Amino acid sequence: MPINIEIKARVKSLVLLEEKVKKIADFGPELIKQEDVFFKTENCRLKLRIFDSGKGELIYYKRANTFQSKESNYEIYKTENPESLRDVLNKAYGSEITVRKKRVLYLIGQTRVHLDEVEELGAFMELEYVLKNNESRKQGENAVTQLMETLEISKSDLISVAYADLLAKI
Repeated sequence: MPINIEIKARVKSLVLLEEKVKKIADFGPELIKQEDVFFKTENCRLKLRIFDSGKGELIYYKRANTFQSKESNYEIYKTENPESLRDVLNKAYGSEITVRKKRVLYLIGQTRVHLDEVEELGAFMELEYVLKNNESRKQGENAVTQLMETLEISKSDLISVAYADLLAKI
C-alpha cells in the first residue's frame, strides 16, 4: 500500500504562495477541477474523486487527524464511469459530504504540492511526500518540514482534518 507523509495548511494568498512554488517546482502548474464525495465509513475514509474530464478515482485511505506531518496509507481505483460508481456507493454506504475544489498541482522532487481553492472554505495548500519503498517515515517528515520552511508555511497555519470535516462544521 502506498504511503504519503503530508500536511495541510490554510493559506492567506495562493498567488503569493504559487510564486514561491513556481521558482522551485520540477513540474506544473496543472489545473485540476474535482469533486470529492465522501462516504460513511467507520475505520477509514472512502471518497470518490470525480474530475471535470468525466473520469474518477475511488480512494481509500487511513490518516490520523493531527497538526504534525502525518502518514497516509491509501489505495486508488481508477474508473471511467464515476457517476455509476457513485450511485452504487451511495446505496451501499450513503454519502456524507461533497467537497468541490480547484486544485493547482506542482511537483517538487517526490512532493506533490496542491494549491487548493475549496468552495465554502477558501484557500489551502497540501504537501504530500510520496515515500519510496526503502525510505523511512522520518525521511518523509524531514522533507516536508524543509519544504514548509522554504515556502514559509507556519505551523500555526496547519490544520489537522480533511476538507470534509471542515465543511461538516459549517
